[in-house]
Amino acid sequence: MKRRKPVIALVGRPNVGKSTLFNRLIGARTAIVEDLPGTTRDRIYGETEWIGISFIVIDTGGLEAQKTAEFRATRSGVAPLAQDSARFVTEITNQAQIALDEADAIVFVVDGKDGLTAADEDLAEFLQQTTKPIILAVNKTESEERQLNAAEFWALGLGEPVAVSAFHGIGVGDLLDLVVAELSASPLTDEEEDDAVAIALVGRPNVGKSSLLNTLIGQDRAIVSEIAGTTRDPIDTDLIFHSQKITLIDTAGIRRRGRVEPGIEKYSVVRSMRSIDRADVALLLIDGSEGVTAQDAHIAGYVLEAYKSVVVLVNKWDVVAKDSQTMVEYTRDVRAELQFLDYVPVLFISALTKQRVQKVLPTALAVAAERHHRIPTAELNGIIQDAYHRSPPATKQLRPLRIYYATQASIEPPTFVLFVNDPELAHFSYLRYLENQLRRQYPFVGTPIRIRLRPRNR
Repeated sequence: MKRRKPVIALVGRPNVGKSTLFNRLIGARTAIVEDLPGTTRDRIYGETEWIGISFIVIDTGGLEAQKTAEFRATRSGVAPLAQDSARFVTEITNQAQIALDEADAIVFVVDGKDGLTAADEDLAEFLQQTTKPIILAVNKTESEERQLNAAEFWALGLGEPVAVSAFHGIGVGDLLDLVVAELSASPLTDEEEDDAVAIALVGRPNVGKSSLLNTLIGQDRAIVSEIAGTTRDPIDTDLIFHSQKITLIDTAGIRRRGRVEPGIEKYSVVRSMRSIDRADVALLLIDGSEGVTAQDAHIAGYVLEAYKSVVVLVNKWDVVAKDSQTMVEYTRDVRAELQFLDYVPVLFISALTKQRVQKVLPTALAVAAERHHRIPTAELNGIIQDAYHRSPPATKQLRPLRIYYATQASIEPPTFVLFVNDPELAHFSYLRYLENQLRRQYPFVGTPIRIRLRPRNR
């Protein structure tokens, strides 16, 4: 049995510091942080770990609640809402409800500088509809006075407030202790582990993911539409291909950064990321009529951050004007735009006409098999030492990097540990060189590999 990673959602009013807390929790500045309400328009999910427990963090963006009068009127039926206000309340409901549905626990972030507001009370009342654990984090409590004033948030009825300062890191450890305690107390759904290869279809909206899924399984399993973003939820389809069990995961389209709409469209991205996390291989679809876009590279980055294997599928190849050199030139362009995918196979297909679709699953299975490949320890050390002596690393701080020993620690993905004198002496470009030397002997087609450095004990 294997357990999926739990999900924590950060919710609250705009500009209470959710993105700052998000960045603090995942240890990287990946969300936009500005002193303006509603500036979360970038990445909204990340993975972190605390005392051995890994979980996913979602930055929900600000739940707009400045029109609390209309919100209260909607609940009580006191007065009719104008059209704009009704749409506003609908967006509040969509964002909050989807956050509740996706998460295993909620961190409700409030502003200790502003103090308790009517909007906080409205959102607290909304969140109390769920049975999931809610942790109340009072942010911006840098001073002792604000830490004492955090006690006023007891009035929300959500239990003891936790005083934190996301910017300075104050109290974040205590907050994480509570998060992990809640996760440990709430059992997660187990997924049966079998020998099926999980293959996720990923890409921008309207590149043909659902059409390809229907072609691969021979029936209209998913809705196909010319309207971008039709597929909201991941769809799993099990099939047998040449005696191999396969699970096809059709994900929602991932929009360009800054173009993800609030509510359902926004959280379809999170669902797609969770689908990628469950997959062994990602089929990255590109619209052949448009060429490689920045968003294609962005999605590929998501896949590689999760260390999943990749096959690039250039779809709609039937509508591309071409000659005998078009495919060669297009492949070169794909390699140039997705330069970190130089080891990934590229197939030119048409889900509509079924052109070369018969190659998709065999290629995906071949790539999946590469995830399980092991290099014998003696041969691995021979490759690494030969590469080291052929091109020694540049000296840093008057000390050369020395590699004493190498071993393959794990598979899925292939992970190699190098014991060195000082990991700080290794430049990323030299690690890339070592990776390229490994791939010359063992290509690991379509599969990312990890190289980790450890200091050798004296």
